[in-house]
Amino acid sequence: MLDANLRQLQSIRGRVRIGTTTLEVVSGSGGFLRTGELLYGLVIAVDIEAFSKLGVLEQAAAQVLLAQVLDEAASAAGLDREDWYRQPRGDGELAVLPGHVDVAWVMARFIHHLAHALDRLPSDSRPHANLRLRVAMHHGPLTAGQFGPVGTAPIVACRLLDARQTKAALAADPGCRLVLVISRQLFQDVVATRFHGLLPERFRPIRALIKGTVYIGHVCLGSPMGELADPVGA
Repeated sequence: MLDANLRQLQSIRGRVRIGTTTLEVVSGSGGFLRTGELLYGLVIAVDIEAFSKLGVLEQAAAQVLLAQVLDEAASAAGLDREDWYRQPRGDGELAVLPGHVDVAWVMARFIHHLAHALDRLPSDSRPHANLRLRVAMHHGPLTAGQFGPVGTAPIVACRLLDARQTKAALAADPGCRLVLVISRQLFQDVVATRFHGLLPERFRPIRALIKGTVYIGHVCLGSPMGELADPVGA
């Protein structure tokens, strides 16, 4: 089974040309992200909990499961991940979405379906099968750099993703398989509007001091729409 998962992982990998640089990505072309052009877009960073504790083959199998649930959630939300710029991070993925996306829809429906996709994974005693994710989102300026997207948007998303408070929120609830952390800007500009069923009351604020900079975010365990939302309808 692990060998089959490795072959599946190899089959979905590819490369994309950005300016004069070739970056390794998982499928999606992300041709909208170009060197020398400033984009104001949504960044989604994803990380597998306790990835480093897995063996090599188990890490590869966990990556396959991650790709599966991300694709399933995007499809259920009516989104096409082939349109995203996607950069693998070993234990996760950094994605930049095109500037025209409905940020509230992505946050509500994509994360809602991702939480349900994780819950639907079959029970399995193998360590990699108990997939638990941290997901971070921020909307801001970025451009294509030599080794991937650069700008405040990916920095803020990745800082919040790796914040001690974000990790602690997921670790504190063994029955939950996903924690979403978003920037204060996204909470104020998007979640507070309640567009597409977003529930501000499901979020709580965090404050993280990382490398001398204070980052304010809001964390939500599971779906930001709550369990009243229809897990099937997009």
